[in-house]
Amino acid sequence: MSKTVKIYSTPTCPWCLRTKQFLKDNNIDFEDIDVSSNQEAAEAMVQKSGQMGVPVLDIDGQIIVGFDKDKIKASLGLS
Repeated sequence: MSKTVKIYSTPTCPWCLRTKQFLKDNNIDFEDIDVSSNQEAAEAMVQKSGQMGVPVLDIDGQIIVGFDKDKIKASLGLS
C-alpha cells in the first residue's frame, strides 16, 4: 500500500536534498513542494508542523520535521 508523501523543502537546503535522495533510494514517490517560491505552501507547512525550518515531511498526515531517518522509515514501513 503506497502512502502519500509530501516534502516541504527549499532548493538550497542540504537536509532537504538528503531526504529526497533517501526517498528516491527507497523507491518512494513523493511530491516536492518548494516553500521558497510558494508562500501558500510555506504557510501550510508552518500550520501543519509549527516549524519554519525545512525539510518537513507529511506522510499520510504524519508530520516529520527534519531528516529523521528512523522516523521516516517507521512511518513508511521500511525496515
